[in-house]
Amino acid sequence: MRYVYRTLIAGEPRHVVDEKGRTRLVEGDLFGEWRAGREISLAGAVLLPPVVPGKIVAIGLNYRDHAAERGKPLPAEPMIFLKPSTAVVGPGAPIQVPAGVGRVDHEAEVAVVVGRRATAVPAAGARAHVLGLTCINDVTARDLQNRGVQYSHVKGYDTFAPLGPAIALDVDPGDLAVEGVVNGVVRQRSRTRELIFPVEALIEYISGIMTLEPGDVIATGTPSGIGPLVPGDEVVVRVERVGELRNPVIAR
Repeated sequence: MRYVYRTLIAGEPRHVVDEKGRTRLVEGDLFGEWRAGREISLAGAVLLPPVVPGKIVAIGLNYRDHAAERGKPLPAEPMIFLKPSTAVVGPGAPIQVPAGVGRVDHEAEVAVVVGRRATAVPAAGARAHVLGLTCINDVTARDLQNRGVQYSHVKGYDTFAPLGPAIALDVDPGDLAVEGVVNGVVRQRSRTRELIFPVEALIEYISGIMTLEPGDVIATGTPSGIGPLVPGDEVVVRVERVGELRNPVIAR
């Protein structure tokens, strides 16, 4: 297993790769040619979001149980929306609840990090365009959503896209456990085999509409069990073989 983190080295954001417990600097372009360089320690390091996406393409209602809890019919094709890159924060960074927005929910998801430019890519060739997987929390202003406010508003607030802690490079996305945990209590639990549209189908569909660039992120959808976050909470997105993304919740 190989995991790519991003942190500050001598004041500069750098990727590092962890393989079998040995952590080395990434030399070269993570999205092109690279190699593992000198060994370093991450002890005491502040982890940054593992990637700075140009765009986050998120998928709505992609688990059958989540569609049921929202009282929505199963979609005939992927329902996509965009989250801004300015919503991204890293592991340990606070999710800030804005005043006056009402209920704000967690949504635990597997995120796909695009590794190669993808335009009109067939599902059969989709995996070649994936760098790896990470965790994302598609934080949502639920009361605003229920009032019919557009997704770009209710999901686009600053800090509403916690991402990380690492990119898992060698993980098959087909059947992974996904959990959303708040204050130690598991609220969401499913497996990616329950996705209505799996990763390969999502890449085919999305790349047929818009070009996916290296570093872009696809948030693949959340299972049932979404629930409110309030200041003082700690929320964890846990994905099997990928990692745990922990973030505190504060008032803005």
